Amino acid sequence: MYAVVGATGNTGRPLAEALLARGARVRVIGRSAERLRPLVEKGAEQFIGSVEDRDAMVDAFSGARAVYSLIPQRLDVDDLRAYQRKCGEAIAHGIKKAGVEYAVNLSGIGAQHTEGTGSIAGLREHEDRLNAVVGLNVVHLRGGYFFENHLHGIDMIKKLGVAGSALLPDLSIPQVAARDIAAVAADLLLELGFSGSSKRELLGERDLTMREAVGVLGRAIGKDKLRYVQFAYSAAEFAMMTMGVSQGVAQQLIEVSRGFNEGRVVPEEARSAENTTPTSIEEFSEVFAKAYVGEG
Repeated sequence: MYAVVGATGNTGRPLAEALLARGARVRVIGRSAERLRPLVEKGAEQFIGSVEDRDAMVDAFSGARAVYSLIPQRLDVDDLRAYQRKCGEAIAHGIKKAGVEYAVNLSGIGAQHTEGTGSIAGLREHEDRLNAVVGLNVVHLRGGYFFENHLHGIDMIKKLGVAGSALLPDLSIPQVAARDIAAVAADLLLELGFSGSSKRELLGERDLTMREAVGVLGRAIGKDKLRYVQFAYSAAEFAMMTMGVSQGVAQQLIEVSRGFNEGRVVPEEARSAENTTPTSIEEFSEVFAKAYVGEG
């Protein structure tokens, strides 16, 4: 039995689908039965509960040999780091009490630092928390900047005709497709060939600047001259808040951007065949184009 936290998310859903397609028993964990239904129809067992609930996580992980661990994204909480801590403590408690032997945990590049990286520092804290669970074998997947983050800019493109964020326009960073992270997680979980505590960076098909990525995405939606604009940190924070993001979360995300811009959110490893993943920004642009016209 594999228990998948965040089973309706960008990495959890394709991971659960991959495990099911390969004949595994899968328990998918989420808050909404409706959103879990497509996975249940494919053979998954559902568990409805909150990742913030320690007792629920014990039940969710009961009987599972391995867990896919992540802290689900929330944009409305007042204190993001407190939310991350509450979820992380509940997950670690559930793993320990249920006697889970293996875990694959979603983290991020930059998690070598314990501060100065916004919400990524919360992911590092969760790495340390899982490392402290006696008897748990765990791999931390440190992914780059998700391609899926570009989807949040669709409304801006439609309303303002530009794409923008607080990231520097010509800073090359690892950008990765969530489905590639899910594929690596699936292989690790099915093989269970790891022991102790380890980390693995996943850096996408190649490094990209925001200007380059937006250029590709713009061409996919018929906007060959789509521009990327860097916003001041204060302007980016205000823009996020107008879209319903809490001030506390916006401040943490701005610190992530600052961490990229100032060179803290970077991989520890040189790019290699092992940490390079297959999906290119050109391939992802097809997903982006469908979302742009409302088909995603």
